[in-house]
Amino acid sequence: MPSRFVHLHTHSEYSLLDGSIKIKNLVNRAKKLDMHALALTDHGNMFGAVKFYRTARAASIKPIIGMETYITRGSRFDRGRKKGEQTLIDHLILLARNNHGYRNLIRLASAAYIEGFYYKPRIDFEALEAHSDGLIALSSCMRGVVAQAALASGLGDAQAKAERLRSMFGDENFYLEIQDHGIREQKLLREALWEISLKTGIPLVVTNDVHYLNREDAEAHEVLLCLQTGSDLEDPRRFRFQSKDLYFKSESEMVELFSDMPEAVENSVAIAERCHVELDKKRLHLPEFPLPEGYDSSADYLKHLAYEGAKKLFDVISDEIKERLEYELAVIEKMDFPGYFLIVGDIVNHAKKMGIPVGPGRGSAAGSLVTYALGITDLNPLEHGLLFERMLNPERVSMPDIDIDFCFERRDEVIKYVIDRYSEENVCQIITFGTMAARGVVRDVGRVLKIPYSEVDRIAKLIPGQPGTTLREAIDSVPDLKRLIEGNETYKRLIDFSLVLEGLTRHASTHAAGMVITPTPLVNHIPLYRSNRGEVTTQYDMKSIEAVGLLKIDLLGLRTLTVIDKTIRMVDLNHGKRILVEEIPIDDERTFKLLREARTVGVFQLESSGMRELLKNLQPGSFQDVVAVNALYRPGPLGSDMLSYFCDCKHGRTKISYAHPMLKPILEETYGVILYQEQVMEIASRLAGFTMGEADLLRKAMGKKDQKVMGKQRKKFVKGAAEKGIPKLTAEKIFGQMEKFALYGFNKSHSAAYALISLRTAYLKANYTAEFMAANLTSEMDNSDRILILLDDSRSHGIEIVPPDINVCAAEFRAREGKIYFGLAAVKNVGAGAMAHVAKEREENGPYVSLFDLCSRVGSRIVNRRVFESLIQSGALDALPGHRAEKLHNLDKVMEHAIRRSKDKERGQIPLDFKTAISPYEKSLEPCAEWSTQEKLRNEREALGFFLSGHPLDKFRALLGMIATMSTTTLKGSSNGKHAVIGGLVSQVKTTFDKKQNPMAFVTIEDAEGQAEAVVFSDVLEKSRGAIHEDRVLILQGKVSRRNGGEGKLLVNSVLPVDDEHVPASKEIHISIDMDNTGHEVLENLKRLLSGHQGEVKLFFDMRQKGKRACVIRSRSLCVKLDHELISRLTASVGADNVKLIPGSSRV
Repeated sequence: MPSRFVHLHTHSEYSLLDGSIKIKNLVNRAKKLDMHALALTDHGNMFGAVKFYRTARAASIKPIIGMETYITRGSRFDRGRKKGEQTLIDHLILLARNNHGYRNLIRLASAAYIEGFYYKPRIDFEALEAHSDGLIALSSCMRGVVAQAALASGLGDAQAKAERLRSMFGDENFYLEIQDHGIREQKLLREALWEISLKTGIPLVVTNDVHYLNREDAEAHEVLLCLQTGSDLEDPRRFRFQSKDLYFKSESEMVELFSDMPEAVENSVAIAERCHVELDKKRLHLPEFPLPEGYDSSADYLKHLAYEGAKKLFDVISDEIKERLEYELAVIEKMDFPGYFLIVGDIVNHAKKMGIPVGPGRGSAAGSLVTYALGITDLNPLEHGLLFERMLNPERVSMPDIDIDFCFERRDEVIKYVIDRYSEENVCQIITFGTMAARGVVRDVGRVLKIPYSEVDRIAKLIPGQPGTTLREAIDSVPDLKRLIEGNETYKRLIDFSLVLEGLTRHASTHAAGMVITPTPLVNHIPLYRSNRGEVTTQYDMKSIEAVGLLKIDLLGLRTLTVIDKTIRMVDLNHGKRILVEEIPIDDERTFKLLREARTVGVFQLESSGMRELLKNLQPGSFQDVVAVNALYRPGPLGSDMLSYFCDCKHGRTKISYAHPMLKPILEETYGVILYQEQVMEIASRLAGFTMGEADLLRKAMGKKDQKVMGKQRKKFVKGAAEKGIPKLTAEKIFGQMEKFALYGFNKSHSAAYALISLRTAYLKANYTAEFMAANLTSEMDNSDRILILLDDSRSHGIEIVPPDINVCAAEFRAREGKIYFGLAAVKNVGAGAMAHVAKEREENGPYVSLFDLCSRVGSRIVNRRVFESLIQSGALDALPGHRAEKLHNLDKVMEHAIRRSKDKERGQIPLDFKTAISPYEKSLEPCAEWSTQEKLRNEREALGFFLSGHPLDKFRALLGMIATMSTTTLKGSSNGKHAVIGGLVSQVKTTFDKKQNPMAFVTIEDAEGQAEAVVFSDVLEKSRGAIHEDRVLILQGKVSRRNGGEGKLLVNSVLPVDDEHVPASKEIHISIDMDNTGHEVLENLKRLLSGHQGEVKLFFDMRQKGKRACVIRSRSLCVKLDHELISRLTASVGADNVKLIPGSSRV
């Protein structure tokens, strides 16, 4: 049945915070309503154009690419006469009639952001006239050019505007747009536009200004508008639409609504029939790589470079190497990608020449011998069994994807090189879009509904933090969340709106790594966007860039490469040894000892608590084991028994068996387990005769769990296996194993490349620990939690930490003589630039001798009062005369005198040697009371983010070790429901109310390893309210709550205070006795000690022999009374590690 109406004025979620329709839902709705064509006309941009085009085509709906542009009444270059003044703008719908029109639409969308952006992306009539060919224009809504003229100035001006637009676009390409959403002004405009049409012959067309999908979504859309404008629903002055009819109406609704204007309805179909845009998806638009003389093609030059590189890497070019190179080069040439490989190779090798650290590879690119020969990757794919087809499949045409890691600090230099090499007009970064994820949308909607923050925060925190978790999944999987919503109408409304808005695009930003390079200026191919930071990016995202055949490269900044580089430089400085990163051995015994002991804090990819547990269980002994570790520690295998099975197979606890002998050479390195996607491909190839290209398609189908495709592949596999003499039942069994493990299978090329970085960092830590840890600390200077972890780990390796000192420390952390000197730039509020200036002045003119000397020499413009205050609090100025309180007390006056001294010096009013001038603050400070230890530590934590010179827990550390079952770090990684006792300092208490309006508290508790969150519900809070406050030392008992991969928190059921008077109430004390090494005299002394502290706490002796528990003996005749004296003397007698306390119930 032919269409009677087509939607030509439609806004998707890419009309940011204005449209609330996801493109997939928009197309599905059109399909359901049996519509054959549809236009997308987002406000001022083409963000969603390609995604819409592909989605509509896949649904057999004709896509019409358009835009509702903003037209300024003046010049697009005007920015208003006064600061903050907005220029007047009108709207106009533009539809691409053909490919030439599509390109003009791209130019207009680009000009709106690059040249005309001022509050909105604007064009002007000059730009419109220059790029009107191939476009159809509609006069738009009430904010349209013609409508605004009619409402403001009358028919005469409106008719003049309409005629101007008709002359610009042509008689057949401009339409007066009629809308009816029940708004009074639209009724008036309907008559006015009808009259203009009668007078001028300009045709009419009806549209619906679609902003949301269904009529019932109108209120959720109002919430979205509040997010855009920063208002709330109760605000009577907020921006709102005047109608609830801006939904996606059916054809019959539109025909009925405009039954008196059938021709205008039919014109929507006529316009749609005239629009034909074909995006050339098959043709690649690659830039030309400049070839040196003597080479006729990119393929010839690529071959030359590949063989030259291979000669440097291999002593002999064997037949195997030559065959693989020739095969890869042939595939690359056939798929027309030689230029791509040349461009990537050129970028990587230029970076290396500039001394910019480059990663050894990432992703499937490590499977190519050509990339290895070109220097793009550092791994020999032949040696490690990596497959080229995993990267580039000759039977599946798609762009190769070579992502490159660069030094985090110097990535910008690489980007600059690319821009200089290929022209600023042809290179830019790629846009990315932030969406409203489950937690975020609940917080956003909660603000609009004016629900108290504490209540919204509580609901949001019940939603699992695992990326990709939807609100609906959270409601179904978290009973507490479901109960909370069902029992409260306000919360139900919050969730209902959130479900509608969840996943919508919220804002645009710049992709962290993606860049596009075009053969001719970018605006010939894609629309451009200018970010709020002034960066020019594409309007199309990554997938859309690839879909239109453009070259996309990911240039990533990897912090670890910076750490490696800084470590190597420090090793050279300290030991006179220049390490070449590519020559770091992958079989160093000290490295593997470190891995087997799981001492991997700071080691790339291997430092999480779960990963360290895996290392202990697996006991890696080879590079291949580390590759396996990287592949194993992911959500799929972690959610199964695969890790324990793999470890059992490695250590012989489970017998390795193969369904067929041909599997052994493929699976031997992974102990009979199918771990890598490449193994699936090899099994298909060797056992069933698949080409590697076909095997890659099988691998992809298994990953997608496409049952229809899998049924065909299974038959093909069984048939191919039969031709190799493999029985049908055996082939079926093998295919079943492949299906099962393919769900967890990982890209071996990526795992191997990253395992190489893991081993390089592990080598540096094992052999140059101080330098490696100092480099790590520098890389984390803006993260006090990480610094604390790294400092504690450094101390565990016997490294002394020299605290911040203005006269010996640099801006960065430095290792010297086995010590680590604290980096001054890690002090909060000081800045790396200011500290580099301070260090440089010291190196050039000698140590600072007083606070006055420091203030005088560094200048208040570079180092301001806040910087000096933080340096004093951190202890960085302790070497200068006066204690910390005195320095802070005198700081303002010292700075005032120092500034005066500097000005006098500039005017030539004091001797050039300013130390000879007299100031009352040069040698002494006005005295004041010194800070207490507690105040000193509190200020230190404020300046550093942690305690350094001491810790309020120091005097209780032995006691806490006896009673706590886990640290805060362990708690965060523990399994849900596990019993836990933790001890630490309360650093924050947030009180709120539960759903019954009973008080409860969220407590942040910190120990030597970091911080964790504890939840204290009303019954426990009531019993222990007097104990729970900041800066109090507590023992907390309870159960771990950990869901969907988030951090564990403690649900507290008991609170025990610790202070100078109180030892936590305990019901048992266990003393461990080593029977092999404990003499009779020690036991007698212990007996006398315990007899002198009799009380009610049960006493147990854990007797150990040959490192194992032999028996547990409970003393029938003696119970003890716990106090600090007993704890201290037990620690001295048997060691704190040999005493454990079992806590009792709450005591406050």
